[in-house]
Amino acid sequence: MGLEDKMVGITKFCVHPFHLKQTKTIVGGTKNIKIDKIKELQPDIILCNKEENTKEIVEMCQQIADVHVSDIFTLKDTMELIEEYGQLFNCRTEAQNIIQKLNFKLSDFKNFIKNIEPKKVAYFIWRDPWMVAANNTFINHILELNKFDNIYKNKERYPEVVLKKIRLEGDPDLVFLSSEPYPFKEEHAFEIGRCTHHAKTIFVDGELFSWYGSRMLKAFDYFKKLHQRII
Repeated sequence: MGLEDKMVGITKFCVHPFHLKQTKTIVGGTKNIKIDKIKELQPDIILCNKEENTKEIVEMCQQIADVHVSDIFTLKDTMELIEEYGQLFNCRTEAQNIIQKLNFKLSDFKNFIKNIEPKKVAYFIWRDPWMVAANNTFINHILELNKFDNIYKNKERYPEVVLKKIRLEGDPDLVFLSSEPYPFKEEHAFEIGRCTHHAKTIFVDGELFSWYGSRMLKAFDYFKKLHQRII
């Protein structure tokens, strides 16, 4: 949206574009911010997210500057947020350009996906304890868009699950191991494989399943390639 020059601080998880970590002040993580650093930067506005930041963090930030809190579950929410940012930062044209591109990509992908058969999936985000993405998450919305039927959609948010019960809880055709937040390895794929009934385990790009916003412009081409791998 052309706002890089106006940014003064980022979290340690803001890894794109790469050079930001060299040019902007890192103010901690999303759950453990360095409030003194934020104060020193004297921002006009602080962008928070309901899922990533606690209520206490939001309240601390409100003592420093105006705070905008996003709460994203769907692509519709994503586009509304981009529109809000366009109004908030006086870059409406740039925001509308992104929204138009997203709508085009989405329409094209829906045409691609319409003849693909649904498959049951389990989307793992953590190990020890095993945790999955379930209902009321952006990840689950993206899974549904891809015709991936989440076997844990009867659970909420990011529940712990018992790996040995995976066949009883849905017996997935596919198991996705997200690239983030947990660094899954081949040994974990084998561990899961011993508990499933011939499910195919795939390492997937967690950014493209969970990073709402302009990152989604890259997601749909990735999803197409993913489906081609599965066929």
